[in-house]
Amino acid sequence: MTQDFMTPNGPGFVAPRDAEFGAQETHELMSSEVNVQRIMWTGTIWFGVAVSAVAITLGLLLSSGWRPSVLPETLEIVWWAASAIVAVSVGLIGWSGCPILEVSVPVASNNKSRTMQFGTGMFIAGSAIAMWAILMGPAS
Repeated sequence: MTQDFMTPNGPGFVAPRDAEFGAQETHELMSSEVNVQRIMWTGTIWFGVAVSAVAITLGLLLSSGWRPSVLPETLEIVWWAASAIVAVSVGLIGWSGCPILEVSVPVASNNKSRTMQFGTGMFIAGSAIAMWAILMGPAS
């Protein structure tokens, strides 16, 4: 059984977490190698889209004369906190798409999957909160 864990592309591979529950074989599309390749390819695209979304949104806001200081103090703090969350999320998405593997392929697959999921969730939540703070501010 240990041999199967060491050969993700070999026949009869069962993911360690599935082995505990007696699950079936893992499909080839879910192998660590395929997953890392997919995340590095799509992560690069997601990174470009996230940076572009931030640049376009912030560029339009700032060019219209809007500044965070126009918000009431509480909303300004919320906006800055949400903006920090978005900045961290862009970093996580960028790291996920980076073609450098820090250790083994199975560990990289797990790490890149988690950072992509967490980064995407943070991006959506942070963006929504920042926009909410702007919309709750003065209309001028």
